[in-house]
Amino acid sequence: MRGNEFAELQAFVAISRHGSFVRAAEELQISPSALSQTIRALEQRIGGRLFNRTTRSLSLTDAGERLLARLAPALDEVAAAVVEVSHLASRPTGRLRVHALRLASRRYLEPIYPAFCEAYPEITLDVVIDDATMDLVAAGFDVGIRLGELLEQDMVGVRLGPELRQVAVASPAYLARHGTPQTPADLHKHRCINWRWPGQVHPYQWEFLGEQRWFSVAVDGPLIVNDQRVALEAAVNGVGIAFWVEDQAEPYVREGKLVKLLEGWSGSFPGFFLCYPQQRQHSPALRAFVDFLRQTHGS
Repeated sequence: MRGNEFAELQAFVAISRHGSFVRAAEELQISPSALSQTIRALEQRIGGRLFNRTTRSLSLTDAGERLLARLAPALDEVAAAVVEVSHLASRPTGRLRVHALRLASRRYLEPIYPAFCEAYPEITLDVVIDDATMDLVAAGFDVGIRLGELLEQDMVGVRLGPELRQVAVASPAYLARHGTPQTPADLHKHRCINWRWPGQVHPYQWEFLGEQRWFSVAVDGPLIVNDQRVALEAAVNGVGIAFWVEDQAEPYVREGKLVKLLEGWSGSFPGFFLCYPQQRQHSPALRAFVDFLRQTHGS
């Protein structure tokens, strides 16, 4: 069926339902004269009149009655199908690929899984957790959780939490044997536990704030890891000095297992952000995920 033929049948049903060309034209948002032309084209195509028209009344002919009896249920089915599909298109469904740094996953994703999966059973979260830095779009991800300083310029960023601060820590036993560094420069005399971003050749350089400017210190030591929790445990066991987010080290500090060092040189930096490409922000599944995290963790 061609598009104009379907429009003719819609016009016929609308006139039959309203009993008026004027009211049918208003519903279809066309002029009464255009509607009359549409009906004439339909009558010419079927070879007979569908309406008995006078200046004061409008009624269906026998042919019109038969056509309406067959046509109205079919058009109702079409309308119902359109409504059903439109609801499906707007309902959050499908697979959502998520990339998160390890710490971000523990802090922001793991706590929401039960409630989110219960609220949106038709969304499948496909989550990859590692500390790799990558182009999220090129890697096929819909959304990621990144540190603010790693946000790409063309991404939408939604803050999930406060600023973070990194601190150097060591065990009391280590400090008793090797002494306590007083400045970042003193770290060159100490055994430091290095951490390396996935895919990077060199370990991460520790960052400090002094005289209102940031500077980096490349440290050496007996251990290089790719998981900061391992670095903290190694520090607890006296391997050396570790450097990580303060609130992750705090439980060990409270228990007396670690001591914070060089606190006067520690500055704050942007915390975690939910990030996604602008062109995908209208996806119902992504919108549901973003809104859920914003309501749960957003600041």
